[in-house]
Amino acid sequence: MNIKMLIYILGKVLLIEGVLMLLPIGCGWIYGESETVYYLVCALAYVTLGYLLSFKKPKNMTIFIKDGCVATALSWVVLSIGGCIPFILTGEIPSFTDAMFETASGFSTTGASILTNVEAMSHCSLLWRSLTHWIGGMGVLVFLLAVVPMTGGSNMNLMRAESPGPTVGKIVPKVRSTAKMLYLIYLAMTVTEIIILTLCGMPFFDSLCSSFGTAGTGGFGVRNDSFASYAPHIQVIVAVFMIMFGMNFNFYYYFTTKQINKAFKMSEIKVYLAVIAIVTAIICFSVRGLYGSFGEALRHSFFQVATIITTTGFATTDFDLWPSVAKFLLLSLMILGACASSTGGGIKVARFQIMFKSVKREIQSYIHPKTVKKIHVDGKTVDSEIIHSVALYFFIYMIIFATSMFIVSFEGHDLVTVFSSVAATFNNIGPGLSLVGPTQNYSFFSGLSKWVFIFDMLAGRLELMPLIVFLAPTTYKGIIKKPRKVQS
Repeated sequence: MNIKMLIYILGKVLLIEGVLMLLPIGCGWIYGESETVYYLVCALAYVTLGYLLSFKKPKNMTIFIKDGCVATALSWVVLSIGGCIPFILTGEIPSFTDAMFETASGFSTTGASILTNVEAMSHCSLLWRSLTHWIGGMGVLVFLLAVVPMTGGSNMNLMRAESPGPTVGKIVPKVRSTAKMLYLIYLAMTVTEIIILTLCGMPFFDSLCSSFGTAGTGGFGVRNDSFASYAPHIQVIVAVFMIMFGMNFNFYYYFTTKQINKAFKMSEIKVYLAVIAIVTAIICFSVRGLYGSFGEALRHSFFQVATIITTTGFATTDFDLWPSVAKFLLLSLMILGACASSTGGGIKVARFQIMFKSVKREIQSYIHPKTVKKIHVDGKTVDSEIIHSVALYFFIYMIIFATSMFIVSFEGHDLVTVFSSVAATFNNIGPGLSLVGPTQNYSFFSGLSKWVFIFDMLAGRLELMPLIVFLAPTTYKGIIKKPRKVQS
């Protein structure tokens, strides 16, 4: 394992975190808030420590897939710890466990919160909460790849470890150029949403935080009722942007390079949009009697479908009061998730596509044993290695999901609360059902359950394997050598 390279990466991550804290510092200075000084102290400390760890570039900058997983997991843990310290220092979230939960929820773009009164927080802390979504949405290491050159396949190993989806490829010949392209698209879409929301009457601070939350598909809001008190046209605009950020970013690359045919041939996008349309229609039909008009029912249905399938977590209504069929569909969307190579969470549409095609092929092999049929997605053959990794992902996913439910169930809460809390955190959604519904929070859980959720949130965002490799003892075999026994 390339220890010097890991230290170098952690240094750069701390540098990035320290520099990004300039935004809440500026915000706090504008509003004249005393909490600003704590963000300034943290920013200076992170920049200094980050510089000391990374000022000397390692001679060997090559890292392999194992190192990439460890670097990714360790970076996100350090990022979360560093991000929670300002909350503790300001006294707004004095408990380390609660502050870590809130920050991990932010960086993992989950949006689950332990706060009972969001509006009581300072503007700089509210902005930092939302900014963690934006950082975590595309990934801090993807940003690092855009600015730091690496060699020997290290770029792709880091990108594979952090990027969401069953496969990660280069949209342009160089991985560094791919990272730059992704962030340019990400930034352009974020700025566009900020401008549109501001022009449509949303206060600039609210539009800034809301856009960060939408871009990262996170869900931290600046109002206690999330989006319920905003104007209907603003809710629709945010819903559309949530869906856009939940789409595969290769779609936007094809558009910017005028490869329109490739963009519209992406079957994952077609399935994703079809699911949104069908589920919205079914839910609208089932909840139409709860609202004053069909248009209102359609708007709330569309918004909630958009926020759940993209794993954002905003809310315009208490969907925990909806009929069972609507809640069942929303739970299903929590697990399905958004597209691969998006900022959304969940298992991803692409994985379900591959699994359904695998099942279909297996059934056909029983009917026609001598037929050799390969799986194709968008005209390309899916390698057996990818099929194997998808199957493995589903298996590990179920083990972690069941184990998390087992631990949390000891608190004695109802099964809907236990199931939906694990589903909402593991799939990076935020609100669940019953005691963790859209009008509730996670403050009542014990410290142990909160740490289970922290693990689930980070594991879900990092697609399981980086965190598992990071925690596996065999990963460090040969690094820490046992002392030899001295024979007398």
